[in-house]
Amino acid sequence: MSASSTHGPRLTRTRRVSIAGVVAAGAAAAAVSLVPDEAAAAQTTKSVAPSPVATGTVSPVAFTTEAQGAQVNTVRDGIGGKQSALLPTPAPAQQPAAEENSTSENAEPESEPASEPDYPNTLDGWIREAMAIMDEHDIPGSYEGIHRNIMRESSGDPNAINNWDINARNGVPSKGLLQVIQPTFDAYHVKGTEYDLYDPVANIVAACNYAADRYGSMDNVNGPY
Repeated sequence: MSASSTHGPRLTRTRRVSIAGVVAAGAAAAAVSLVPDEAAAAQTTKSVAPSPVATGTVSPVAFTTEAQGAQVNTVRDGIGGKQSALLPTPAPAQQPAAEENSTSENAEPESEPASEPDYPNTLDGWIREAMAIMDEHDIPGSYEGIHRNIMRESSGDPNAINNWDINARNGVPSKGLLQVIQPTFDAYHVKGTEYDLYDPVANIVAACNYAADRYGSMDNVNGPY
């Protein structure tokens, strides 16, 4: 029993030495594994930034190798060259509604063509219509002068006819408002009026045209003419 007890402690010390060696080796390995390799650490710090956004702007990039840097630069150049294609096309500016309304409000309304005057079928209307035609043909004569001679010659009757004077005896009686004979009417008829001696407007215009040629104006006629 003493030999066994003497051998026992010696074996125990041997185990302790072995275990201590193993522990030391494990600690060294653990220490080594905890320290990153220099090349791995360098590669870890040199990371590539995210890809550029669609707006065309590129963030600063740290490259692991020159080849990766060239590749990223190529991507950046491609985005820069196609930036206009990536950005949305701006919509054309629309004119403000207020300006459009202002333009429409300020626009002048289209003028309607002037309608012809509607002269009444009366002595006053006949004289005024005749004077409008006379004005177009530069035939002189005032309302007062025409009216005065009409009242003396026919009392305002467009169908009046003289069957007793020298003209009637010669077969060419005086007719109408201003008692015009047919030859005079034919010679001084004004285009645009009825070719009818009894037509009141045509009778007045022809008589005033004759009076203008012979007396200067119907205003200068104060008796038979």
